Amino acid sequence: MTSTLSTRLANLRARMAQTNTDLVAIGPSSHMVWLAGLSPHGDERPVMLLVSQDYAGFLMPALNVDSSRQHTDLPFFPWSDAEGPDSALDALIEATGIDRSSPSVVLDETMRADFALLLLDALPGARRRFTGDTVGYLRSRKDADEYKRLKASALLDDKAFQAAFGALKPGVSENEIAEVIGQVYEANGASAAFITVCFGPNGAFPHHHTGDTRLKDNDAVLIDAGCRLDGYPSDMTRVAHLGAPPEEFEKVHAILERAVQAAIAAARPGVEARQVDKAARDIIAAEGYGDYFLHRTGHGLGIDVHEPPYITATSQTVLDEGMVFSIEPGIYLSGRFGVRLEEIVIIRNGRAEVLSELPRAAYRAQP
Repeated sequence: MTSTLSTRLANLRARMAQTNTDLVAIGPSSHMVWLAGLSPHGDERPVMLLVSQDYAGFLMPALNVDSSRQHTDLPFFPWSDAEGPDSALDALIEATGIDRSSPSVVLDETMRADFALLLLDALPGARRRFTGDTVGYLRSRKDADEYKRLKASALLDDKAFQAAFGALKPGVSENEIAEVIGQVYEANGASAAFITVCFGPNGAFPHHHTGDTRLKDNDAVLIDAGCRLDGYPSDMTRVAHLGAPPEEFEKVHAILERAVQAAIAAARPGVEARQVDKAARDIIAAEGYGDYFLHRTGHGLGIDVHEPPYITATSQTVLDEGMVFSIEPGIYLSGRFGVRLEEIVIIRNGRAEVLSELPRAAYRAQP
């Protein structure tokens, strides 16, 4: 058993004890990657990792066992297509040592419904909930190794954005700038998690699909992109302008810069996530642009690009050391331009530390 698996299993069992949880069931998901370092082939054949206080083992289709054994020494309960999973699952549940009469079971919320129902049918008296106070709780608090990987991914994103801004010129397409970003990722051993390039009015769409739009004089540029390096992603948004930007672009950018700074200052251990959202939103609303801030202030980042905690107007999640999330207020003016400034921060040593080192100032491309 690797030291990471041993530590995370021990931490999970401690949380299970604190939350009176008898059994945790994890499907083939990022939860499984985080806990066991395993990402088995996922199809309609049931796969799950069951963890109790005394045991951890996999239900696994027989045709995938040999490959999976290369990545973990936890025991497998294989089943074949000819026999089905029921007997193997029954044997695995028995091995966990739980009391079957009325166990408290945590289900991976990303698990296929038929996998979850297979387990619940085998434990008809189970009291069930999702992973928020167990695996999710632990995943939201990044350890030193995760911090190191997220920081490296953020710095590579900085490099890719610099290359993208340097390639801006009249007539270049959104797809061509996206290709520049992807090439930087690949040249540095990473892959693209996502790349969104928006020219002109396309920036007013918070989730624009990068296309063949070509850059024109006096266009605003919004780029939101992230790579995946050593298993962990980055996520950043910056803006540019081809030629001298109009007064309102500069005004909106300045408002958002203040909003980002306010949200970063508000993000501290013990603060509810909604207070971070409020810090950004109040500044934007006070300047008359409240109706043009169309989304939450942020989302968590870890193995997944979007994961808890979520920085929303209603979230009562209490921020804690090790939590990593975006701060990304935006103002979107339909038919004209959009501006969003996004940082990934980690709550570290009692404050929000920004992972990127790329300034948020709008880049001015020469026409």
